Amino acid sequence: MNSELGYVEKYAGFWKRFVAYIIDEIILGLIRTIFIVPVVIFTSFSLAPFFEERYDQNFVLSNFPEDLNGSEIAVGFMVFAVAVSIILIALISGWLYYAIMESSQKQATFGKIVLSIKVTDVEGNRISFGRASARYFAKILSSIFFYIGYIMAAFTEKKQALHDILSQCLVINNNAEIFSKLDDQSNTASY
Repeated sequence: MNSELGYVEKYAGFWKRFVAYIIDEIILGLIRTIFIVPVVIFTSFSLAPFFEERYDQNFVLSNFPEDLNGSEIAVGFMVFAVAVSIILIALISGWLYYAIMESSQKQATFGKIVLSIKVTDVEGNRISFGRASARYFAKILSSIFFYIGYIMAAFTEKKQALHDILSQCLVINNNAEIFSKLDDQSNTASY
């Protein structure tokens, strides 16, 4: 797409997408912290007595190694409960953040907005919440095996990562559409 205004690649490149991802993860980290801290505090103060009451010394002696007591068992269950809570908060907050924002009118997360890129379907249209959700959960596959699914965006023709291919999406530069329309207008005017 050449025009007198300059050349803009239609598809967002790997590094641009990477920086947008870093910005989004910083924002998500703050959001997640807001939810995780109260969960940890709640779990620490409310579940400890609950577990200690249920795992008295007789139960511990008959079901666990001799060197453990009820308090240690309670702490183990608390740590497990906190870990599961953190994983669920991370998964749900990430899903809602990406799916809501990428299916919105802006078609982009805050990181993508800052870098002037957006998510579309393969025809350039806004994606639905369902497709944005599928794209988010496909990122799990992209992250398996050393993030190779993400790195694919540096080498595919349309700069698609594995999750983009699976969900039939593209990440494009916002300005590419403007320049494309200018080129189309100048080409039709010359006939």
